[in-house]
Amino acid sequence: MRVGKRYAALRATAPIAALFCVSSVASGQDQPDQTAPATNPLVATYPKAKPPFVDTFEPFATPKPDLNLPASAVDITTFEAPLEPRETVRSLGTGVASYYGRRFHGRRTANGERFNMNAMTAAHKTLPFGTKVRVTNARNGRSVVVRINDRGPFIRGRTIDLSRGAATKIGMIGAGHAQVKLDIID
Repeated sequence: MRVGKRYAALRATAPIAALFCVSSVASGQDQPDQTAPATNPLVATYPKAKPPFVDTFEPFATPKPDLNLPASAVDITTFEAPLEPRETVRSLGTGVASYYGRRFHGRRTANGERFNMNAMTAAHKTLPFGTKVRVTNARNGRSVVVRINDRGPFIRGRTIDLSRGAATKIGMIGAGHAQVKLDIID
């Protein structure tokens, strides 16, 4: 059998290879001398290491400022952008606010949408639909911003009708009406 002969040959040479490895470790020959040059022709010798890629370039030259700039030019290093415009507030004065809720919940409002008693909406006699109004309760100072989506109130002496949700925010549910300050927010 050919396989048996090869195996026998390997078994015969294995102790010799192991003996060679043990003798080289014992004599300290496993570490080459650092001072002696490598004489093994199979060991590749590499040329000197090149400098890093970044070191081969010159530093970037900053452009010189152009002194022939127009008078309208702005130096962006010292320029501060203007602040966003703040919301403009126009006062409508004071009045009496009331609220409406459950009886009208789900019905159509004057602008065509369905009334939601928990939304931040209100009814006013003359303000355009979509106008945002800040309503501040004069008694406790709490305020809410509502959107006008309906017409009313149709009771003499009342200025604005708030939804139940908005009336709850400013704390006027118990009394049913309150003295309020109105401001249009743009």
